[in-house]
Amino acid sequence: MRTTLPAAAARTAATRSAYLEPATAVFSALGTTAALLTADPARIQDALLILRAELAAIDAACSRFRPDSELSRVNATAGTGPVPVSALLAEAVETALRAAELTDGAVDPTVGPAVVALGYDRTFAQVTARRPEDTGPATAPRPAAGWPSVRWDPVLRLLRLPAGTTLDLGATAKALAADRAARRAAAAVGCGVLVNLGGDLSAAGEPPAAGWRVAIADDHAALDAGPGRPVVSIRDGGLATSGTTVRTWRRGGQTLHHIVDPDTGDVPPPVWRTVSVAAGSCVDANTATTAALVLGERAPGWLRGTGLPARLVRTDGSVLCLGSWPADGGDDGGDR
Repeated sequence: MRTTLPAAAARTAATRSAYLEPATAVFSALGTTAALLTADPARIQDALLILRAELAAIDAACSRFRPDSELSRVNATAGTGPVPVSALLAEAVETALRAAELTDGAVDPTVGPAVVALGYDRTFAQVTARRPEDTGPATAPRPAAGWPSVRWDPVLRLLRLPAGTTLDLGATAKALAADRAARRAAAAVGCGVLVNLGGDLSAAGEPPAAGWRVAIADDHAALDAGPGRPVVSIRDGGLATSGTTVRTWRRGGQTLHHIVDPDTGDVPPPVWRTVSVAAGSCVDANTATTAALVLGERAPGWLRGTGLPARLVRTDGSVLCLGSWPADGGDDGGDR
């Protein structure tokens, strides 16, 4: 059932949010930093309950680190018959397969074995806590089986994985959680909501008068703008920043990270340090940033084809802005 605010209440909420500073809540979730902002400070607690519930649900459905998650149970059936899945995991699987199709396989959920072979076989906190002598020698890269090998029946919600394949939904599930939580919270509390999950941002509802001003950084945990850091303004939709410099670990004398090229099963050649993209949803924005890191030198041409505003930072620190993304130092506070 859809509910709406009475006209008078809606005007009151809009007036209040136009003059008050947004409220903010920050906490740890899904192995990263979660931040919630509401245009009406009085609605932060109600929105926070919705966000926490959404994160708990997505973790129970999509985590590959929890043996009791639905995804772990499905991955254990690889090579057997089709298995039924819940509505939430179905949405997450369809989102991942759509991302793979849109990127011609650059973002592929069948990279699960490849990610494990690189050493990302447990939560990131546990990976970085391991002593060097406990990591073992480097394992040969394992190319992904490829998303077309996944058999998915959207009508019956039946999923079948080929033998030796496991799904890793990390490239899209967090962004999906941000989109779902922002939409649900904004509808429930009647004001603008911004959800930030480790650099994956989703905005819904009526934003503050100047929009949501977002600082772009290599590290999502750096919440303050700071001198010289580019700032953009968004009113709705999604904004994502993906990078290769923060979520790293050492194995076999190599520095590795969580972005994997499905064709090789290895980390892509170092071309971009970070990529930021704005899109109609956080899922689309994060799909584009991940694909760009995998595509390397081909990324600018591919991104131009999407028409999405993008900012790419090379490993040497040089910046390339595409589409309507403002040049660094030229923040005009405009909508993205």
